[in-house]
Amino acid sequence: MDSVNGDHDGGETTSWVTVCPRGLWTVQKKLTHSGSQHIYSNNGEVLSSGDKPRLGSVCHVRVNLKANMDDAGTFGKRSETSQGHRLDAPGAKCPRCRDSVLQVPLGDWTTLRLGEGHCDVTESCLEGMSAGETCEIRLTPVKGADISNSQPVEEICATVELRAFTSGKESWEMSPDEKWQWVRSHKDRGGERFRSGDVWGAADSYSRALKLVIALRGCEVDREERDVEEQRVTYTEDETRFPTVNQLQSLKAELHSNLSLCQLKLKQPERAKESAAKATRLEPGGAKAWYRLGQACQMVNELEEARLAFRELLKLQPESTAAVKALKEIASKEKQTNTEFGKRLSKMFS
Repeated sequence: MDSVNGDHDGGETTSWVTVCPRGLWTVQKKLTHSGSQHIYSNNGEVLSSGDKPRLGSVCHVRVNLKANMDDAGTFGKRSETSQGHRLDAPGAKCPRCRDSVLQVPLGDWTTLRLGEGHCDVTESCLEGMSAGETCEIRLTPVKGADISNSQPVEEICATVELRAFTSGKESWEMSPDEKWQWVRSHKDRGGERFRSGDVWGAADSYSRALKLVIALRGCEVDREERDVEEQRVTYTEDETRFPTVNQLQSLKAELHSNLSLCQLKLKQPERAKESAAKATRLEPGGAKAWYRLGQACQMVNELEEARLAFRELLKLQPESTAAVKALKEIASKEKQTNTEFGKRLSKMFS
C-alpha cells in the first residue's frame, strides 16, 4: 500500500512495497526534478508535461546508484534534455537477473515497457512520473520476506530519470482483446519466471494476469460483428479466438492454482490456502489445486481440512501416490498428537 509523507525540504516522499527476484522490498521515493518540456512519442504525438506513463508505455529511463538519500550532491540535478526526443525502441526484452534488485543496466539510458513487470521497482517509480522528471529512491529489504540469496542485503539508494515515453492505456480503456493479450502475456511470463527460479516474479506475473481476467468478466464480445482479421487474439498455438466465459473461469482457476504454488514455495501457507481454495471453487476438477490446498492446510496444521482436500484429489486421481502418502502422514501426526495428549492427561490425574 502506498503512503505519502512530507519531509523537511517541503517535498513529498512516497513509500510502498514491491517485488524483485530477491524478495520483497520497501521503496521510498522523492521527486527531485520536475519535467517541463513537451515530449514526442514514437508516432509523433506530443505528450504534455503532466502526462504519466500507463500500461504499455515504452519508457526511456536511466538508473544510477548513489551513496545515500541525504547526499545533497545529486539533489536538484537536471536530467538530460528531452525536448523533441522521439522514442522508437520496443522496450527491454532481457531476462530478469536473480541477483539484482533494480533489474536495469545502471548508468545507461535504456528502454522498458510499463506493465510487463520486468523491473518492478523502476516501473513503480515511473507510474507516477512525467517526462523529464528525476526521483531518488531508497530500497530496504522486508524482514522475513525470504530474500532468495544467502548473502546479506543492505539498503540501496538510487536515482531514476525518465527522459521520454510513448502513450499507453489504462486497463479500463482497453478493448477486451487488448486485455486478453496482456493476460496471456503475464501468464506465459509467470511460467518462464517460475521455471528459472524467480518465484517472486512468477507470483507477480500471475497476480497481474488475475487482475485483468477479473476485468474481462462481463465483457460482452459479439464475435459475428468483429473484424476477425484485425482483432483476432491467439488463445493457443492452433486457435485464434477470444475465450468463452467457461474458458475464462478455467483460466482464472489455473492462475489461482499457480499463484498458490508460488506462495507455498515462498512459505506463505495462509495465502496459498486462500488461492488454492479459490481455484477449487472455480474448477472442482482441478487436481493440482486440491493437492496445493491440502499442502497449505498441512502447513498451518489444519489437518481435517487437509484430509478432505487430499480425499478430493483421490476422487479425481485414484492412483495419486502423493495423496496417499499425505493422508498417511496426517494419520501419523494425529496419532502422535493423541498419544502426547493422553500422556499429559495421565500425568494430571496420576
